[in-house]
Amino acid sequence: MAASLIPKTLQSIRNPNAISSFTTFRTRHLCSVATVHQSPQYDDDPTSSFTFSSPSDKINESIYIKGRKQETASSSSSSVTMPMSFMTGSIVGKRFYEKVSTREADDGNGWTVMLDYRTLKTPSKRPLKLPTLGLAKAIGAEWDYQQTDGIRPFMMPLMKLACTALERVPLTRPKIIEHLMKKFNQDLVFCRAPADNDLTSGVHERQVQKIDPLLKWVESEFGFKPVVYSSFFGGKQEDGLIKTVENLMKKTDDYELAAIDAIAAAAHSLVIAIGIFRGKLQIEEAIELIRLEEDLQVDKWGLVEGGHDIDIADLRVQISSATVFLGLSRRN
Repeated sequence: MAASLIPKTLQSIRNPNAISSFTTFRTRHLCSVATVHQSPQYDDDPTSSFTFSSPSDKINESIYIKGRKQETASSSSSSVTMPMSFMTGSIVGKRFYEKVSTREADDGNGWTVMLDYRTLKTPSKRPLKLPTLGLAKAIGAEWDYQQTDGIRPFMMPLMKLACTALERVPLTRPKIIEHLMKKFNQDLVFCRAPADNDLTSGVHERQVQKIDPLLKWVESEFGFKPVVYSSFFGGKQEDGLIKTVENLMKKTDDYELAAIDAIAAAAHSLVIAIGIFRGKLQIEEAIELIRLEEDLQVDKWGLVEGGHDIDIADLRVQISSATVFLGLSRRN
C-alpha cells in the first residue's frame, strides 16, 4: 500500500526531483567519541560537555559528543571545584557528597567548607577561604540542605555572594563603585511623588512619613542634606555628599562591597544599602521602604497571585541573604 502511494504523491508535486534529491542526501549521524568512564584528556574547559564539529567539507556533518574531562585521583581526593555555571543559576549536577563540615584554613587565616574529605573551591579553582567561622558554617548549611537529585545554586545565596566577593570584586572594584555612584542621583529615596496631584498625594504622604527619617539620618551621618525631586530624570545631589559616599565605598572590604552592591541592585537604592551597612535599617524596614509605592497599589487594587507574592518573596531572599552575609563576614 505504501508503494502505491508514493507515485501518487510524486505526481501531485510539480517538481518530484526535489524529493528524490533529499533521499540521496547523506543522512546525518550522531557518534560518541568518549564516555564518562573512558574519556580522553581535552585542553578545553572541563565544564563543556557538548561540542559541535567544524567539518572541512560539506559532506561530513557529524555531531560529536565529548565526555567530561576525567579527573585525576589527586585532584578528586583533595578538593571540589564548582563550574562557572554555578554563578549563572543552572543546576550543576547531583549531590556527590554525604557530610558537610568546616575547618580552619591551612595557613590559619580564615575558614573553609569541607564536602566529605574535599575542600570546596570557587569556580576559578581558588580556595573558598572565608573570614569567619559563622559564615563558613552558614555556607556549609546551604550545601548540607541540597537534595540528592541536584545541586541548586538559587538555594545558595550566601555561597554566590562569597564567590562574588572572592572572584569578581577584587578584579572589578573600581567599576562596581563607579556603577553605584552613577545611579546615586536617581536613588529610590530621592524620588518624591507630587503632593498636588490627587493620584499621587497618598504616595507623597507615605514617603514623607517613612523616607524622611532616613534622609535626616543621611544628613546627620554625612553632613549634607539630600535633595528630593519629582522628575523621572532624577536630580543632582551636592558634590560633597557624592564624594563622601564614594569615599565610603572605597573604604569597604571585598565582602562588604559585594553585599552593598547586591542590596543596592535589589533595592534600586544605594542609600538603603548604606542604611543596612551602617545599622540604621533592619531587613523588614528596608523591604517596607523598597515596596512602599507598590504596597499602596496592592492595598488599593489587591494582590496578584503568582506576581506580587513572588516578587515579595524574591526581594526578601535578596535583601535578607545580603544582610546576613554582611553580618557574618565581619570578624568582630
